[in-house]
Amino acid sequence: MTAPHSTPHSTSHPIPALFSLSPIRGPVLRPGDDGYADEVTGFNLSQPHTPDLVIGATGADDIVTAMRWAAATNTPVSVQATGHGANFPIDSGLLINTTRMTDVRIDPHQRTATIAAGAKWRHVLEAAAPHGLAALNGTSTDTGVIGYTLGGGLPVLGRTYGYASDLVRSFQVVTPDGTLRETDAAHEPDLFWALRGGKGNVGIVTSLVCELLPLSRILGGAIYCAGKDAETLLPAYINWTHTVPPQMCTAFTLLRLPPLPQIPEPLRGGFWSRIAFAWTGDPAEGERLIAPLRTAVPVAVDTLTTMDYTAVDTIYAEPQDPLPARESCALLRDLPPDAIRAFLTQVGPAAPDCPLLLVELRHMGGALANPPPTEDAVCARDAQYFLETVAVLTDPQTAEAIEKATTALHATMAPYGTGRTMVNIHGRPGNEADRARAWTPEVHTRLRQTKATYDPANLLRFGHTVTPAA
Repeated sequence: MTAPHSTPHSTSHPIPALFSLSPIRGPVLRPGDDGYADEVTGFNLSQPHTPDLVIGATGADDIVTAMRWAAATNTPVSVQATGHGANFPIDSGLLINTTRMTDVRIDPHQRTATIAAGAKWRHVLEAAAPHGLAALNGTSTDTGVIGYTLGGGLPVLGRTYGYASDLVRSFQVVTPDGTLRETDAAHEPDLFWALRGGKGNVGIVTSLVCELLPLSRILGGAIYCAGKDAETLLPAYINWTHTVPPQMCTAFTLLRLPPLPQIPEPLRGGFWSRIAFAWTGDPAEGERLIAPLRTAVPVAVDTLTTMDYTAVDTIYAEPQDPLPARESCALLRDLPPDAIRAFLTQVGPAAPDCPLLLVELRHMGGALANPPPTEDAVCARDAQYFLETVAVLTDPQTAEAIEKATTALHATMAPYGTGRTMVNIHGRPGNEADRARAWTPEVHTRLRQTKATYDPANLLRFGHTVTPAA
């Protein structure tokens, strides 16, 4: 066991006396300690974190001890694994880092995975693949399983299999009173409900058990066309999405790529229209369905191939290195011709100075529209398309231009939207009304009531949170 760090530093919190009674196995650090910066820094570098105290948890016991101390001292608590969704500054309190908790156990007979708090989807796929199994990961397997799933989890194969939270069987979670609980549909169902789509409002998950898919290979990849051809390709794509079965999971993306050596030629430094594909049916049938889009405009790069599912990251080819990102999203009811024209006016070839690195329209529907097996807090099942933007913050002038472009795009697309966002990609959380847009009013009210049951002191107040009901 590692004793708490005892080098004196100026801080608003003393090193917790409770830790000496039940020692934390991982590091306990304050600002200025060696290793502090590494513990608090996540993938998204846009918001630096400066908590008063950070704990590198090695297991559920560490988290229980930390939460009991936080409850006794009324210290606010945040948690971080990969930090992909860190759109908010953690500027005080206690941060629990779970990156050391990466254990994944596969039960091939039950087709389930038991996944610890800090594991990435990459860890799950590597463990599941030898058994011919796959998981409902997102567009990058570098993201953490727990944070992704708590927000519902929009998978690459969502139209075929639904949300990641749909496959969760149970959670082990430490609630803010320091109690380690097991919850599923039959045990503390309100807690189980809130953990599937309600993000981190009611506890810190130490592990979950989810179902796996009997899947080892898919047809996947993307076609890249000149950005100037978006005015022809996007309407063709939207019309095409009205005709395809739920085994076809796709997204249309406008990419303005910087001239960086990490980006391969000929894509480096270019403006591109891309359609990404993931097809779970017969590869020949998938090729036949995709053929009309390959002939709609000239294709510059075609990466479509039958692949092992462990190669799923190549479909969307997301950045692998940390960067300061500004992201946002909106859920859209439909994209009629006037909506497509309005979209292209804001971010298409007619907007050559658009500062957004990525603007994506994900096709929803299919299994994403189905009711969940057990009631949950996901509020995106009525959307036909999902709009996402990502930009890289390099300097104050760029940040101002990004904010202006993002605001203008969302205002333009608002008449076609459901009025809601998805909590994982909502972006920088604003006030309570802004954060509430991730849920329907009814679900938001129920989340506040459940929060009042499990976190009445609002210790879990960082990020995309709700306030406890009175």
